[in-house]
Amino acid sequence: MDFDPWSPAFVADPYPAYAELRARGRVHWFEPTRQFLVPRHADVSALLRDRRLGRTYRHRFTDEDFGRTPPPAAHEPFHTLNDHGMLDLEPPDHTRIRRLVSKAFTPRTIERLRPYVHRLADDLVGSLVAEGGGDLLGAVAEPLPVAVIAEMLGIPESDRAPLRPWSADICGMYELNPDEETAARAVRASVEFSAYLRELIAERRASPGDDLISALIAAHDEGDRLSGQEMVSTCVLLLNAGHEATVNATVGGWWTLFRHPEQLAALRADPGLVPTAVEELLRHDTPLQLFERWVLDDIEIDGTVLPRGSEVALLFGSANRDADVFDRPGVLDLSRADNPHISFGAGIHYCIGAPLARMELAASMTALLRRAPALRPVREPERRPGFVMRGLEGLLVEV
Repeated sequence: MDFDPWSPAFVADPYPAYAELRARGRVHWFEPTRQFLVPRHADVSALLRDRRLGRTYRHRFTDEDFGRTPPPAAHEPFHTLNDHGMLDLEPPDHTRIRRLVSKAFTPRTIERLRPYVHRLADDLVGSLVAEGGGDLLGAVAEPLPVAVIAEMLGIPESDRAPLRPWSADICGMYELNPDEETAARAVRASVEFSAYLRELIAERRASPGDDLISALIAAHDEGDRLSGQEMVSTCVLLLNAGHEATVNATVGGWWTLFRHPEQLAALRADPGLVPTAVEELLRHDTPLQLFERWVLDDIEIDGTVLPRGSEVALLFGSANRDADVFDRPGVLDLSRADNPHISFGAGIHYCIGAPLARMELAASMTALLRRAPALRPVREPERRPGFVMRGLEGLLVEV
């Protein structure tokens, strides 16, 4: 199978194509997106830490320097929102913002959330069981992480309904070569989400609470400067990154378990496997398949020069199936102890919310194992058409 991110067959199972890429070499030029594909674990891991690559180039170069056409003016609201979040910034701006946000993601803070996360997971699963089943995505996978990150940010429950649709529309722009309809949805969501957050930030400035937005305002007032746009972009990034991958990992993980009944039986027999099961499901079918970087200074990989100004696609999904790193990489093994997957990235952009995501995934899995021990799928789910963010449209289950 060829690497074809727009083919439904490829999206359904990209792993044979990844195996071919790894066998053919360490780096491959892909003309449709004009990117270098990097499929092997050692290279992906090293390049995530290599400062000759960046999430942006605008801290050092203009679009003209890079031979790039600036984005269309109509897309400006999306790019303004996206480009001021720490995921798409490089030092020193990235360092400054991440230092502030890190104060909200200390081990002690995350641990304080544990009772809330487990109680919410138990309540959501309890409702699913009371109904006799339903859509696992809408009933458990989605509301759990959305509620947790919204609670951290201080977004009132009555305001949370648009958060997931806004996030989904914005994240559509992270797919390869998004079309104009996708861009229009992302722009509209960026405008609406930004307007909502500016109002909420103004409210918190007038009446602070015990939440992350209030903490960012306080840090700003004490001298750790965040521009108004940086504050809005940081909140959007935390909301989007704080639930998108977790939603997809939950639903995709259970679909993987249903297709490996012997592993699911082992997990049901020994819930103590939950921590390693979470890691293995993240490795086996990676929620974020690809991460992009710009080449800021020439890099040579195995005789191929990646020139400054080119773009690199780091294939997380491929790296997590590399036989040079993982024993029997195509086999789902929920007891796998040696599991250096890179589903949360590496380097300065390592996922700041990884401990929280792990807690949420373990909480929902534990609740489902305990309260729905005979959980099973009603029918095969439809896969979302996007390649970069790997997920399902839903997962109907019965208990």
